[in-house]
Amino acid sequence: MITVKLGFTTKINELPQAKILENSWQQFDIDCNGRIISVTVKPKVWKKLTDAQADNRFVLDEPNIQVFERKPKPEATATTGAT
Repeated sequence: MITVKLGFTTKINELPQAKILENSWQQFDIDCNGRIISVTVKPKVWKKLTDAQADNRFVLDEPNIQVFERKPKPEATATTGAT
C-alpha cells in the first residue's frame, strides 16, 4: 500500500451558509450530485469568498466538476559505470 495525497477543485455558484468553528474557521456543506461534502476553510479564504460576493464577482453560470488523473512520474534509473 502506498500513501497518496488527494486534491480536488470545486466551483460553487453562490455563497453557502456556514457555521463558525474554533479560531473563526468556517464550515459548510455542498451537495455534489447527491454526495454531501463538508468543507472547512480558513478565515482568510472565507473573507475572499465574502469579498468576491460583495463585489459581484462571485458568479458562475454553469457550474461543473472536472476530475484530472495525475500520471505517476517514471522512476529514474540509476546508471553505474564500469571503470
